[in-house]
Amino acid sequence: MLWLALHLPLLSLEAFCATLPAQAQPVAVALIHQHRIAAVNAAAAACGVRPGMKRATALALVADLRLADTDTARDAAALQAVAHTALAFTPAVTLHDAQTVLLEVQASLRLFGGLAALRQRLAAALAPLGHRVQMAAAPTASGAALLARWHPADRGDLVLGAHARQLSALEPLLDAAPVWLLGPGREHWEALQGMGLHTLADLRALPRAGLARRFGAGLLDELDRARGRQADPRRWLEWPATFDSRLELFARAETSEQVLAGASVLLARLVAWARARQARVGSFTLRMGHERQRQAQVPATELHVELAEPALDAAHLQLLLRERLGRCQLAAPTLELQLRCRHLVVGAAPNGELFPTRASEAVGLVRLLERLRARLGDEQVQRLEPVADHRPERASRSVPVQGTAQGTVPARPGAALAAVSAAASAPVAPALPHHRPAWLLPEPLPLAERGALPLLEGRPLQLVSGPERIEAGWWDGVPAVRDYFIAQAEDGSLVWLYRSRLPAAVDDAGWFLQGRFG
Repeated sequence: MLWLALHLPLLSLEAFCATLPAQAQPVAVALIHQHRIAAVNAAAAACGVRPGMKRATALALVADLRLADTDTARDAAALQAVAHTALAFTPAVTLHDAQTVLLEVQASLRLFGGLAALRQRLAAALAPLGHRVQMAAAPTASGAALLARWHPADRGDLVLGAHARQLSALEPLLDAAPVWLLGPGREHWEALQGMGLHTLADLRALPRAGLARRFGAGLLDELDRARGRQADPRRWLEWPATFDSRLELFARAETSEQVLAGASVLLARLVAWARARQARVGSFTLRMGHERQRQAQVPATELHVELAEPALDAAHLQLLLRERLGRCQLAAPTLELQLRCRHLVVGAAPNGELFPTRASEAVGLVRLLERLRARLGDEQVQRLEPVADHRPERASRSVPVQGTAQGTVPARPGAALAAVSAAASAPVAPALPHHRPAWLLPEPLPLAERGALPLLEGRPLQLVSGPERIEAGWWDGVPAVRDYFIAQAEDGSLVWLYRSRLPAAVDDAGWFLQGRFG
């Protein structure tokens, strides 16, 4: 077995800072637990604020220090997103503690091209979550977790620690590790330090019976599990069937850009969850909880974003959400966000292409339609749908671009892209003698005539083709008995016009312009 450990030393602080506005990120920030400083960022540390310091002392050093309480639920949600990212690489993922995720990757090495390539791809997948990660590999789960913790936290966002493929290589690495890495070692750190026990090698040199009597069997059990001398069973994580993540904003969000900054954190978690499910996002809903106004609760605002083609691109999802937020009027400042997704499309993602094809061009058209729908609304983006009727004015109707006649979404995943791709790749048929134009006038335009020939803008039209006789509508009381012609104007453009064979009234007699050819 080969275990890969992901340790996030600043998880709690990073999960809180993700809720801050972008312009407030450089300020000094500290988290408090039981009236003492639990974690500080670089700006606060530069001012002398340290973990364990009292709240009043920290404020005396930095008057404008941003303080917040630690939140286990917020930290758990952030750690869950890291676990979901890991599930995209192996199904054997477990939580070691509140800051460490473990992956059993022996079976995944061949798929990803070895340990180095796997760690590189995993680091790239974790980057959008914005966490500092310390990574180490070992043949035991506890050994990998100890090695991942044993690294300084000031060497960049990703620290690739030591790794050992065999137990023989793990032993010297663990011997050099400090005693405080073990859970009981942190509890009895002062006593161990007083006895001159600083490393795990010092601990192993002492009689086991005496150590167990003084510090408990847990200290030696944890050491044995790390060295592979004791069984270390683990329970694998299972991803939830639906995505539901909540984020409380530290500062009030009064503009759509401020809401989008917080929503981007939730979208990154959504993409990580979808990757773990080996699926793509079909739709999602953003719920915004507002501040009370005049002691009255303001109803939450919900934005539902539905994609024409399922996607797994956080930037694209954020772009669609930005368009929807641009049309939304916030009833009150937003205090919390909740992102839900219950529509996933399982299946292989589209293959990447070296050269553009009609299929890739169709993808661009689908994404353009998604942006138009998000910006203008679903009902404002229409397409023509054919109707079984010979009358030109009733041979088509407008429906929402991603809907049927009733405005529902196609049931088959990928139907929108398949339809656009088929239309883009279909061969262009030659123009037929009685081809109908796509551009029809809202109402037929009466034309004057001279010498039995129609006039357009005072100039005669030359009849090129026709007549095409249409007799329909007797069943619904709106009959159409017409002869259609294709005519050419003096500028060379082609128009479509007709003459009624059996005019029901004086207004129906004569020539009428029905449409124009492109």
